Amino acid sequence: MVNASRYTRQFFPVKNPTRKWLDKTYIEKPPIWCSVDLRDGNQSLIVPMSLEQKLDFFKLLVQLGFKEIEVGFPAASETEYTFLRTLIENDMIPDDVTVQVLTQSREHIIRKTFEALKGCKNAIVHLYNSTSLAQREQVFKKSKEEILKIAVDGAILFENIAKEMGINYRYEYSPESFTGTEPEYALEVCNAVLDVWKPTPDRKAIINLPVTVELSSPHVYADQVEYMCDNLKYRDSVVVSLHPHNDRGCAVADSELGILAGADRIEGTLFGNGERTGNVDIVTLAMNMYAQGIDPQLDFSNMPNIVSVYERNTGMTVYDRQPYAGKLVFAAFSGSHQDAIAKGMQYRTDNNCDTWTVPYLPIDPGDVGRQYETDVIRINSQSGKGGIGYLLEHQFGYDLPKKMREDVGYTVKSISDHTHAELSPDEVLKAFTDNYININTPIKLIDYHFFRSENIKVMLTVEMNGEIKEVIANGNGRLDAVSNAVRDSLGVSFSELTYEEHALTIGSSSQAISYVGITLDNGKLVWGAGVNDDIIAASINALFSAINRGLQA
Repeated sequence: MVNASRYTRQFFPVKNPTRKWLDKTYIEKPPIWCSVDLRDGNQSLIVPMSLEQKLDFFKLLVQLGFKEIEVGFPAASETEYTFLRTLIENDMIPDDVTVQVLTQSREHIIRKTFEALKGCKNAIVHLYNSTSLAQREQVFKKSKEEILKIAVDGAILFENIAKEMGINYRYEYSPESFTGTEPEYALEVCNAVLDVWKPTPDRKAIINLPVTVELSSPHVYADQVEYMCDNLKYRDSVVVSLHPHNDRGCAVADSELGILAGADRIEGTLFGNGERTGNVDIVTLAMNMYAQGIDPQLDFSNMPNIVSVYERNTGMTVYDRQPYAGKLVFAAFSGSHQDAIAKGMQYRTDNNCDTWTVPYLPIDPGDVGRQYETDVIRINSQSGKGGIGYLLEHQFGYDLPKKMREDVGYTVKSISDHTHAELSPDEVLKAFTDNYININTPIKLIDYHFFRSENIKVMLTVEMNGEIKEVIANGNGRLDAVSNAVRDSLGVSFSELTYEEHALTIGSSSQAISYVGITLDNGKLVWGAGVNDDIIAASINALFSAINRGLQA
């Protein structure tokens, strides 16, 4: 990078900022949310949404709880105009929802905008003009006074046409490119517009402070917002709104600090869609509040469906690592992470926890419609015994002994490592089943009978190396007798047998599963599992599985 000297700071810091926002630790209540997906987000698509897609998206936004929705620029195209008329004429706008439209300060455009709004119960009409130094000098070639006159003349025109047409809607004004405007001048322009509209507490005006292009670090924007909030006229009758873009990747930070600095309202889009790098992502911003105990008053409990509707209508794709919404944001591949999550989940169960503090998971994935087994624990060559054991237990009912989990973990990871692929839950189950359950080679158990004398006697019928054998042995218990028969008559040497069992319910069939670990002469611990309707049969199958796995090794 050799050309950094070409770039200068195009933003204007507030002189002697008060920075009251620095004393605030967290956001105490959600802002007023305004979705601009159907205007700002739509105009940034390679193929803008059709009428049917816009109607479908509008229904989603209403379902999510948005009370203010920008529906477009009705004077800009026939589709935009028709969309608004369709919403109004088909009574698709709930009484508690306000639609917002954008317009330039040109009489015929304003008139067409108001015509499009006829019959609408609640609407915001949004006027804007650029005030930045760069645009004043390079684009408009106008002085501060001339740009101020454009804003004031537009506000007057708005007011006159609204009165003429008998329309009494709320107004919004944006000094476009606010972040590239001198704060004192931006304040002068906004106050001049407010002097025309003379808002009241019963009919508030909106002053929107857009980060049309991110030019500074978020704390500078917070200073600018706080300066405006402290010095705007009619403050009790003004809603201060923010419209952050994401050129520096800081739109969420701009918004959070801007709210701390006094802003009342946020304009943004689902998943940050918009011009260039996009607008602020309302999903991330709202869920950040949710993760700190603040109800954002938006419903993202079915995130998979929201993603589906968004992708279907916009043609965009939600990135796998998109905060809260991506397919992998709750996924843990790392063994240590999986182990911590599994233990955290168990801790919640054991302690009946009311608060959510599970390691590595800032929120409960279930709160956004995600599943632990398929979304949280993901298995590949980086996974560990904890995650694999958690998946087998919670999705398939196999509660492996602690020491066995490590052995199974290595087996599953080895399969993933050799295939260079993630393993699905069903593939993990198959790996466990094929390698541990009811293994019958090289010794195949054909039949067994127990007899009681002074202790337990067993007669085993087995097939070994193609030969059928019958062997008899005694023991303190059934499994001990079978172990003695194998050791004494089949020439298999092992010691320190470990045994656990539990009921296993899969579907409507109740079965038993046993786990047996044996120590070979070389000191290696080998595990096997047995499944059967009868717990004794399951335990014998588990022992032979362990023996056969030891012989195979």
